[in-house]
Amino acid sequence: MGTPTRVALVTGAAQGIGAAVARALAGEALIAAVDTNADGLSALVAELRQKHQHAVAYPASVSDVAAVDAVVERIERELGPIEVLANVAGVLRTGPILSYSDEDWAFTFSVNTLGVFQVSRAVARRMVPRRSGVIVTVGSNAAAVPRTQMAAYAASKAASSMFTKCLGLELAPHGIRCNVVSPGSTDTAMQRALWADDSGAQAVIAGSPEAYRLGIPLQRIATPEDIANAVRFLVSDAARHITLHDLRVDGGATLDA
Repeated sequence: MGTPTRVALVTGAAQGIGAAVARALAGEALIAAVDTNADGLSALVAELRQKHQHAVAYPASVSDVAAVDAVVERIERELGPIEVLANVAGVLRTGPILSYSDEDWAFTFSVNTLGVFQVSRAVARRMVPRRSGVIVTVGSNAAAVPRTQMAAYAASKAASSMFTKCLGLELAPHGIRCNVVSPGSTDTAMQRALWADDSGAQAVIAGSPEAYRLGIPLQRIATPEDIANAVRFLVSDAARHITLHDLRVDGGATLDA
């Protein structure tokens, strides 16, 4: 198998949905894997290379603008022009609004919103002169439906989703597409941290009236691969006339709200 010429930058690539996106794109792109978790990145890269796929680890924080600019420049110098950007890095800190700390709020936005802005800006500045590229931001269905105990997460995801659509509007004349994939509950370490016990998945599927939360009509929790497949579609030529779109991948949990 020859080396792919298409370069895909995937943030949050060390685990969960980010790792699944990297795996989904690895067969057709050279993966630039970005995350703060250096050990997780090394494991992912080793896994992909064992399959004769192509990936390079770039440990960096998306919330650090100097680090973002440096890593994007390095990727383009070492691997080639970035044609695909998947913004997947995200964090979740829960709690009631009235007791939420300033640090928790700021940290959540620094990754989920500022990170998307900084990486997208750095990559788009290079895409525009080439008049080519595609950006997908992994948001959340919580961006469209209020959630108890999740105000910072929901607000930060709503901001990054709208930012991505605005970016897509500005970049459309340059032939660059920008879309959002909004997962619902997905079987990741982040999701499992919310479960009280082994029945957590069934509780999510059933819903929680006291938390004003509907269940999942399809009666299953998403896998990271379900989300990655949506990203893979949106960055492909099969989606060449789709931009400014928010693709909800939540088993119907938000009733298309």
